[in-house]
Amino acid sequence: GRSNPAGGAAGTSSRGAQEGFRKRVGDNIEQPVEVTLQEAYLGAARTFNIQSTEVCSACRGTGEVNNRPCATCGGQGMMTKTKRLQVKIPAGVDNGSKIRVAGEGQPGIGGGPRGDLYLVISVKQDAQFERKGDDLYVDIDVDLVTAMLGGEVPVPLPDGRKLVLTIPSETQNGRLFRLSGKGMPRLRGDGNGTLFARVKVVLPMQLTEDERSLFEELARGREQ
Repeated sequence: GRSNPAGGAAGTSSRGAQEGFRKRVGDNIEQPVEVTLQEAYLGAARTFNIQSTEVCSACRGTGEVNNRPCATCGGQGMMTKTKRLQVKIPAGVDNGSKIRVAGEGQPGIGGGPRGDLYLVISVKQDAQFERKGDDLYVDIDVDLVTAMLGGEVPVPLPDGRKLVLTIPSETQNGRLFRLSGKGMPRLRGDGNGTLFARVKVVLPMQLTEDERSLFEELARGREQ
């Protein structure tokens, strides 16, 4: 019969499509990971026991050996294995951040490459610091005398260090001081966000008689 170039091309395309269908990238895996604010500030590492599906080495995924069900995998062609994996979590992660670990997902089909593992980050709420994006807010206790006369007060950082902040005299309760570059590290980009130190004036308690007299004298003087 007469040759049909168009038919031959269609046949080649069909075979290529079938081969492409058989060889497929494995599915991705998502693993939730919770970190503290300190870990998000500094970066961290986590060790996971990952269960992954592997092609059976005895039957090479066919499920049979010498026309009998494979004894190694029970005729399934695949086996579940537990793998210990250590992953670095970069500084600056936030809720919803995804850390990609290439090639640690499900195995591919038909010899295709493995998928990827994605760590989905959530950050625990911190008792001391409030986070808004790359910025942090923290309350700092300031005694009444320092607030009135001015002075130096310590400002904590999430890594345990403390900065010294100089406040002016007559600093009002609730005033925000901006410390540029002392907030959260930027996950994508250089530098850090801003740390806002919020003044919380602490009133004196259990006044002595002399202290009470001084306050009464101050009150009389302010009334004049």
